Amino acid sequence: MPEGVMRKLPVSYVEKIWGIDRLPPPFPHPAAGPIGEIWFDPPAELSELLVKYIFAGERLSVQAHPDDAQARALGLGQSGKSESWVILDAEPGATIAVGFREEISPEHMRSAAIDGSIVDLLAWHEVTRGDVFYLPPGTVHAIGGGVGLIEVQQNCDITLRLFDYGRPRELHLDQAMEIADPQPHPAHLRQRMAGNSGVLVDGPRFRLAFWQCGSAAPLPELDNGQALLVPFAGSVATDSDTLTSGECALIDAQAIANLTGNAMLLIAQPVRRHA
Repeated sequence: MPEGVMRKLPVSYVEKIWGIDRLPPPFPHPAAGPIGEIWFDPPAELSELLVKYIFAGERLSVQAHPDDAQARALGLGQSGKSESWVILDAEPGATIAVGFREEISPEHMRSAAIDGSIVDLLAWHEVTRGDVFYLPPGTVHAIGGGVGLIEVQQNCDITLRLFDYGRPRELHLDQAMEIADPQPHPAHLRQRMAGNSGVLVDGPRFRLAFWQCGSAAPLPELDNGQALLVPFAGSVATDSDTLTSGECALIDAQAIANLTGNAMLLIAQPVRRHA
């Protein structure tokens, strides 16, 4: 891609049994059934990252994801999945679960997953727009109903379900038990978007920052490579195109610095290890 250019990513709509019957603006609803996820097809230049919207009409399964080494050891692929959630909207009292309220034994986790009481062992957090969660691999989690969020993650779709409320879908209890973290979620991995600029996630596989374009806030420090740009609110423009809420684009540091408009932007970059 030429320097200084922004390229919008294609969109895929994914039906989910826990999704919603009508997507909020600006999205169409191109299916008869409930839509749960909207994926932006990862560009070849940043194939390590996936950005999606999630809209939950009811609770998702209790699940966990492996790290890279665990995924390979289990024969599930070369990449694991770390992820981050930025809450876009939430009904009053809506919650998400990350980690356990207190550390539990593997035996307790297994028996609780079998009888469903694992739901009550999780730490459920009431959420509002602008809350941010980083979930390292192994974090046992679930998204509650009435929540809409933007997810930035490693480009991996390995999901190991421990409990699914009796839905007719496969569970993966044996594999999940090998990778599930039995501890509470660290508090420093939960925060809010505050101010006009800052870093939300500084993980081993990706970095997520936010920036209010049009404000006096400094642009978060980026490497010289490309990034995925997601308007959390508002719209921005280059000389040739406009990007608005509900879209995602591949962009480089030069183009970000030259953006115009008034928008709160999420900026995601992979962390690439060098030999």
